[in-house]
Amino acid sequence: MQQVVALDSSVLVLNKFFMALHVISARRAFALLCKSFAEVISVDDGKFNSYNFESWMDISLYKAKSGLPDVDRGSWVRTVSLEIEIPKIIRLLFYDKLPQSNVKFNRRNIFARDENKCQYCGKRFPTSELSLDHILPKAYNGKTTWTNIVCACTECNKKKGGRTPEQARMKLIRKPAKPKHSPVLSLKLRLDKYSSWKQFLNEAYWSVPLK
Repeated sequence: MQQVVALDSSVLVLNKFFMALHVISARRAFALLCKSFAEVISVDDGKFNSYNFESWMDISLYKAKSGLPDVDRGSWVRTVSLEIEIPKIIRLLFYDKLPQSNVKFNRRNIFARDENKCQYCGKRFPTSELSLDHILPKAYNGKTTWTNIVCACTECNKKKGGRTPEQARMKLIRKPAKPKHSPVLSLKLRLDKYSSWKQFLNEAYWSVPLK
């Protein structure tokens, strides 16, 4: 089970010019490395080194045998005959297209923008217990846009019904807006685990669509 979770962890993908493209699972990253479509980029003390799949396996074997501190147990894949560290970043060797600059309007990004908080009561809920609410209801020609959609818990959504917040005597905790950067990526960057991503995500390339 732990191996499955580890293989679902996130890996940042760069194009051949070291520009951030998107985020994929470790499982997909290993597939690209095995086919020699990509290389590992390892960031150490602000400097980066590149490794093909074979040399990354050698580095992982050295770390495992040397007993180096393994801070994040979930960042390794272990089998009977193999121990390999999951890379945080890979670079596509033959892909030179530029990253997209627009934040996708989808459920994942709306939940991330609102940090899984009901925008009426302010409480945080699992995604399964949240819904998307039209501030100005569709019955009043409310649009499905960044500025008119927010997360709402079941209770608040039921209380509001098909009314405006004013009609329901409810108040938004924050005015919704279109995010300038990828909300999901912004949440990941708060974790030390993904700190090595930051130098590849300058202001021009923060809008990284997740796949």
